[in-house]
Amino acid sequence: MSSSVPSGSETLVVCKVEELPPGQVRKIDAERPIAVFNVDGVFYAIDDTCSHADASLSEGDLDGHLVECPWHISRFDLRTGRPCSLPASKPVRTHAVEIRDDTVVVLVGTTPEWADGGARNAS
Repeated sequence: MSSSVPSGSETLVVCKVEELPPGQVRKIDAERPIAVFNVDGVFYAIDDTCSHADASLSEGDLDGHLVECPWHISRFDLRTGRPCSLPASKPVRTHAVEIRDDTVVVLVGTTPEWADGGARNAS
């Protein structure tokens, strides 16, 4: 994955790879909160706020590539941001994730390059 940052993107250092084990999530307080998930060693970043209500998705249940909103059980695909169940009907924004020197980095506002939206740990 390219390490260049498109103009207008914000780069957020999340943590070291080993600090976010598979099946875990970390919430980043940015201009808009962002949730960063590790799904079997692949990292995904989405806006942390449910598109149906103001619930924090980082507090929801993770099941494979799906996160369930803790308030109204809408489920979102981490790879695309699209809702997979009602009551949510609008997607949440996804962000590109890179691994740089064993550090998880989110490129806010940048569309993920991977076909499935995640960043893989090269090591």
